[in-house]
Amino acid sequence: MDPARPPTFLSEPGALFYLGDGHACQGDGEIVGTGIETSFEIEFSVRVLKGKTIGWPRGETNEDIFTVGNARPLDQALQHAATEMMRWLGSDFRLDATAASHLLGQRVRFDVANVYNPAYSVVCRLAKSLIP
Repeated sequence: MDPARPPTFLSEPGALFYLGDGHACQGDGEIVGTGIETSFEIEFSVRVLKGKTIGWPRGETNEDIFTVGNARPLDQALQHAATEMMRWLGSDFRLDATAASHLLGQRVRFDVANVYNPAYSVVCRLAKSLIP
């Protein structure tokens, strides 16, 4: 890791990852451009899946899988996140388009992550317990 970069920035050839901007509290959407800023310590892991191509960021927690879309207008960000979730459900969980769309239509959760910056961010979440 380059000591000149902040410790939350990891860089590898061909990929970038940034984790930062910690908030002690912030409403959904960060509508005023800030939360209660704070430093934080966090543990996380990153896996590089060589040869795998994705269109938008993907992640998982203990309970959920999630995808992130970022665009303007807001509905385009939501569409990017939902489309990436559909791709993921098809490629990794072997759901056909009909099964994936029915599952999302009944149980998807969306978080509006950012409406302050020029592009909006939307997170598409699905509980792991719902995936067959």
